[in-house]
Amino acid sequence: MIDQPLTILQLLPRLDTGGAERVAIEIADAIHQSGHIALIACEPGGALTSAALRSGAEIIPLPLAAKSPIALRRNARKLEKLIQARGVALVHAHSRAPAWSAFWATRRCKIPFVTTYHGAYNETSALKRRYNAVMTQGERVIAVSDFIADLVRRRYGTPQQKLRIIPGGVDCQKFDPAVVVGDRISRLSREWRVSLAEPIIMLPGRLTGWKGHRLLITALAQLRHRDAIAVFVGSDQGRKHYTQNLIALGQSLDVAARIRIVDHDEDMPAAMMLADVVVNASTDPEAFGRTIIEAQAMGRIVIAANHGGARETITDATGFLFPPGDAGALAAAIDRALDMPTQTRIEWGQQARAHVASNYSIGGMQDAVLAVYAELLA
Repeated sequence: MIDQPLTILQLLPRLDTGGAERVAIEIADAIHQSGHIALIACEPGGALTSAALRSGAEIIPLPLAAKSPIALRRNARKLEKLIQARGVALVHAHSRAPAWSAFWATRRCKIPFVTTYHGAYNETSALKRRYNAVMTQGERVIAVSDFIADLVRRRYGTPQQKLRIIPGGVDCQKFDPAVVVGDRISRLSREWRVSLAEPIIMLPGRLTGWKGHRLLITALAQLRHRDAIAVFVGSDQGRKHYTQNLIALGQSLDVAARIRIVDHDEDMPAAMMLADVVVNASTDPEAFGRTIIEAQAMGRIVIAANHGGARETITDATGFLFPPGDAGALAAAIDRALDMPTQTRIEWGQQARAHVASNYSIGGMQDAVLAVYAELLA
């Protein structure tokens, strides 16, 4: 990045738990550590606000979750005033509604605009396609995987010179089995009501339909390992009806006693150390799949649906892919992983960690994003 201190503004609807939010915080940390000023504008009160503040970011409260055309225009005027008042040099949007407001504001203020395409957004109508297309309007469009880059080129004809492929990264010092001491694991085992002697299958991620919780419950009923416990780690964000439906499905398949639905836990390294297998069962393609590389950094065997970003982050020596939506194939993959001798699992875990350290470091991601900023600001 260039030498003089600059103010960089990132935009999100809110700082709730999620991959885009964590990427924004990690970028803010890199901006701050480089001697520049990191601003994050979003709705106030998100779960990751404290983490953002620890990164060195200043939080600017703005109602950027609003999606109505009137609200988008109103937010554009607010962003324009903020850009002028704080001398913002560049705006980086991580979500569609804020990106529309930023697109208009940056054009009026004549400053660079960057977007990160974080999701394989559904396009069920021409209006939805138009709404999504704003994520390709940055002077640079960051795609979080080759899968997303291909999608953007195919849907919108985005030229290669605008695209930058920058996958997410893992802090391998934080996600390191060697630093997770026993009391962190024992705390979770008590809270989750699981025994270390039981095989534990973990599905991390917020509780929402497309993340595949129903599929894992169906697979759980088909396992040969009848003592295995499935733990869903993530917030339902108020969707209590969905959680109740999962419990009802478990009861109907006679596996309810083998299911634990727990809230999001900030100590994900310990959570993954407690698991024998980490599953990503998403029914829609993941744009990247942050939990997949976090689990591999912790030396866990990962099983994921064979689509989206998972195809890029899992190798034949670090995990298994199964046909999306196929509960029988998922059960077979879990049984195969649990059948492995302990030493084999350790060796796979070591290969997984080395794979992530070589290809998905958080420092590499941060440096690549700062280089994009430098392209536009030099």
